[in-house]
Order: sequence, then C-alpha cells, then structure tokens
Amino acid sequence: MGSWWSYINIEEKKINVGVGFVTGRKNFKNVIKTYVNNWNESGLVDNEKIALHLFVAYDLKYTGTTMSDYKITDEEILDTVDSAYYLGNTAIANEAQFLVSKKVISYQEAELVFGEGYAMKRNAVLYFALKNKMDYLIFFDDDEYPIANIKINDSLAWKGQEVLSTHIKNIMHADMTHGHHCGYISPIPQLGFNDKLSEEDFRIFIESISNDIVNWDSIKEKMNDGGVTYADLDIINSKITKVVKEKNGMKFISGANLGFNLNNLDKLFPFYNPPGARGEDTFLSTCICDCTIRKVPCYTFHDGFSTYEHLLLGVLPNKLLAMQADSGVNTMRFLKASIGWIRYKPLLLYITQRDSYEAEILNMRKNLENVIPKICNYFEDDGFKNILAELEYFHAHVEEHYIDFENTKSAWLKIIAFIKSNAIK
Repeated sequence: MGSWWSYINIEEKKINVGVGFVTGRKNFKNVIKTYVNNWNESGLVDNEKIALHLFVAYDLKYTGTTMSDYKITDEEILDTVDSAYYLGNTAIANEAQFLVSKKVISYQEAELVFGEGYAMKRNAVLYFALKNKMDYLIFFDDDEYPIANIKINDSLAWKGQEVLSTHIKNIMHADMTHGHHCGYISPIPQLGFNDKLSEEDFRIFIESISNDIVNWDSIKEKMNDGGVTYADLDIINSKITKVVKEKNGMKFISGANLGFNLNNLDKLFPFYNPPGARGEDTFLSTCICDCTIRKVPCYTFHDGFSTYEHLLLGVLPNKLLAMQADSGVNTMRFLKASIGWIRYKPLLLYITQRDSYEAEILNMRKNLENVIPKICNYFEDDGFKNILAELEYFHAHVEEHYIDFENTKSAWLKIIAFIKSNAIK
C-alpha cells in the first residue's frame, strides 16, 4: 500500500482514528456508506493497525429528522468501524453536567463550550474523541463527498479521493491537516453585471461582508464558472503537502476535510461562533498561529445546494449546473450566507485588527450603505437591507462576544487539564 502504510504497520500501538460528523440531514446514512466504501478502496479497513471510530453529533431540528436517520444498522458499515458514538443533546448535556459536577468548569462555561450552536457540536465531537482515547480526529461535513470534479478543456472528469488515508498519512507530522474543497463551495451565484449593479459595486459588497482571506480574483473566477470550484489536477497528482502560513493573525482552515492530531493536547483549541452566527472555523483559525498546519492534496466535493446527492449512488453528471442569481432558492442562500458573514465580521476584526477596528467598521458601514440599495434592486429582494441592521447589532455586542470567545478558550484549557490528569474514565 506504499511506504507510509509500512511505517504504520511497524508501530507497536494500534492507531485510533476518529471520524467526526456534525449533521442534521436525512441522507446522512448514504454519506456514511459512500465514505465507508472509500475507506475500503484505500486499504484502511484491511489495515489491522488502524481502528476507525465514528463520532456523530446530530441535530434533529435542522431538517426535522429522527434518531433513526443517524443510527447505523447496516452490518457492513458496523463491521468496518470499531465503534460508533451518537451525540445528541442529551448525551452532550450529560457530559457537560459531569464536568460541572466534578468542578472542572462552571455551568456558564459548559454552556459556552457545549451549548446550542454548530461550534458547540464540533466541540462535543472533539471532546468525546479525546475522552475515548483517539490519536487523530478527522472532520467531514454531511454535504461533502470524497470525489473531485476536474475541468479538462470543455469536459468534466471525476476522480475519487482517498481523503481519510491522506489525512492519516500527514497528521502524524502536523498539529492539524486541512484538505481542499471543490464543487459548490461558494454561495455566490453567477451574476451578469449591468446598469443596476456593476462589478465594482459587487466587489465592494463582498469584500465588506466577508473575511480578509477572500480574494476577489478567485471569487470572480468561481462566478464565471457558474459558482463551481474545480479541483486542480496538479494538486491531486503532486502528493505534496504545504505548510499553511499565517495571514492577518490567522492560519485559515475550514471546519471539514480537517484533521486534528490529538497527541499534543496543548495545540488543541475549541470552536466558537457568536450567537446566531457561523464562522466557527474562522475563529479557530485565529487560535492556531503557533500550530503546524499542513494543506494536504485531497479534495471533497461540496454539494452546497444539495443538488448532487446522486453522486452518493455513483451517478456522475456530465456537467455541473451554474447557480444563477435569477433563482429564488439561490438568491435566498446567498442572502443567508451574507447575513452569516456579517454576523461574525465585527468580532473577527476586533480580534485581528483591534487598533483599526472602529475605522474598519466605519468604512464597512459607509460602503454597505452605498451598495446595498443596488444589491436589493438587482436581486429584487429587500432582505439584503437587514445586513446593515445585523452589522450594527453585532458591532454593538462585539466586546461581549469577545469575552465569550476568551472564556470559551479558558474553559477549554480547564477541560484539557482535566483530561491530562487522567481523571476521565
């Protein structure tokens, strides 16, 4: 299976790898089946020195699901994994209460680390992986699949990706590993600029609401491709990892196709997002500047519009549809994403650009007041006006959210100290 498998085979200790999902979709079992088939093909399942463990934090409210949508009953899948942990609200709350009862953290700290929200469910997966003695933890999203879409001239090609094995190969030499993403990773639809909205207007809008990692040229390229990101065949074939560099006080990662080395507890940090916002991966990015983060050569296809679930059944389309701005569904997704971005932008600026924070907010407000009427007119949706109100709210509460963020990190340090003491059974 290659030199790195030989390396693993001479290890005395069995390597325990956790595979983490935060999910709320009804097709979760199909996603798991696809990944299990992928692990079989890559030789992971047959390797006796690697044990795979599933950690599933599920949300029944997200799309109105039931526990049966997540509990694996397929014997073939159960034979593949050494254990499966299902983390619903009750299981997470019980563990939080255990930590409070042991006086590891306070009730308020438990709410910050394990309460309601996407970041908190990721924290639960990370904690349970540590409690159950995992060596590594790899996060995947339930709308990302282990396959890459590649543009070759005017044709579309597909290539399966050995995502999990690529992370395992590289995580032993890093604190975290981060793969690539293709497919519909951007919620920005394809636009035709006109008298209503110029390219410059839209550039100002996107740069005002998004984080500093966003590069307008790359966004424009995705828009020209109909909102589709294509995998780079050179990256897939190179097998070369790159060390992620710090930029603006961040080492940027995303929340999935993301690996954690759990052997160095001092290099583990919690996820956080302001109430009602996302950005949990962005805020984690601000904590890991002293960590070794490796970008690894594997892709996952992001089915951001839930349009290509048939990929899970092996049906490969000959072309990928452009996400047009004239669709109500696409416009609504873009609006929701825009509000999600603006909700965490003030805190991100406060953390990374404290000295110029007020000036940055003033500039954002001025730019948005100018372009949002044009955005509303172009998309024929006044919902975009809410972005200014959201900016003002999260700007007004930025110090409160910053304190919560710092207290989350503080509480996490207490949990890590508890784990180090071997008090967890």
